[in-house]
Amino acid sequence: MAQLRPYRGVDAQQRMAQRRQRLLEAGLDLLGGGPTPAELTVRAICAQSGLAARYFYESFTDKDAFVAAVFDRVVGDIASTTQAAMAAAPPAEQNHAAMANIVRTIADDPRVGRLLFSAHLANPVVVRKRAESGALFALLSGQHASAGLDIEANERIAAAAHFVVGGVAQTLSAWLVDDLRVTAAQLAIQLGTLIDQLADPRLYTDDG
Repeated sequence: MAQLRPYRGVDAQQRMAQRRQRLLEAGLDLLGGGPTPAELTVRAICAQSGLAARYFYESFTDKDAFVAAVFDRVVGDIASTTQAAMAAAPPAEQNHAAMANIVRTIADDPRVGRLLFSAHLANPVVVRKRAESGALFALLSGQHASAGLDIEANERIAAAAHFVVGGVAQTLSAWLVDDLRVTAAQLAIQLGTLIDQLADPRLYTDDG
């Protein structure tokens, strides 16, 4: 195989990674760029990114794989920053730190909020990925609660975790379309305070 030479100081793998990022950013623009998502086609993705179709197919097998990659990148980023925010906060303030980071992230980039929470985005891959990520976040939330309360994981904790994940998602969805007219700071405080109310160990034992 012929060795690919650097172009303007950037090697082939770096150029491919840069093109992939441009495509993913274009996908986020199209999927989350407005209340009514634009039609998502390979042609539209390439036009938005300014890249030829051959560059789309060097990174993605098809449009579904592309949408999944856009979603995974966004979820990975917000999960990473939220975990970091929680780790930096005292235990009693971790719920507020998590909600503040999530709300701030979607306030700074509404495309992220629409991709993750908008009811108007009915792309079947996004719907599937939301369900998968919701189940994962509920599992992680349950594990965090179990450790924090020093209670063995049980179905009551699992139910509360699903309640939190679903409730937060629905609230953020309503906020994104101005059904809730509060500031980002007010919303983060409200969500954090509500989650704090679920920290009563009596909710998760037979003694409750």
